[in-house]
Amino acid sequence: MTAPLDGRGLRIAIVAARFNAEIVDRLVETALAELRALGVRPTDVILLRVPGAFELPLAAQAVLRAADPPDAVICLGAVIRGDTPHFDFVAGAAADGILRVGLETGRPVIFGVLTTNTFEQARDRADGRYRRGADAARDAIEMVRLLRAVAAGRRPVIDPAAPPDEE
Repeated sequence: MTAPLDGRGLRIAIVAARFNAEIVDRLVETALAELRALGVRPTDVILLRVPGAFELPLAAQAVLRAADPPDAVICLGAVIRGDTPHFDFVAGAAADGILRVGLETGRPVIFGVLTTNTFEQARDRADGRYRRGADAARDAIEMVRLLRAVAAGRRPVIDPAAPPDEE
């Protein structure tokens, strides 16, 4: 059985896009609620706003290069397909940049950017049955704990009920 997620003592940054604010604000709200539920103190959460999803990686990198960086960064945004290829460029650049920042810094940088075909799909993932902001908060805490266990030479807790990896 896996250990319950414990966010006590962790500092988490949330970098959130202002574009598609109705959706992103719900992602932020559910992420903040989940962080609190998992023991992260509100004073240990940094919230930064950027214009859109394209700017998320640069802001995440900046906060992780600060003098006292957080343990993890959660990047939240919503890119909704339209009539132009803009969707493909923005979604791909955000994903690549967020991945690169995590690999370069060695800190968890969580991809909480919705990439949907419709506004309704985005709303369902932000506030409906999926609650992706809360998922991103759990992912951040899980990755901080996992990386700390590996760095300390401990084996991460593995869920024995999980199906085996396919080869």
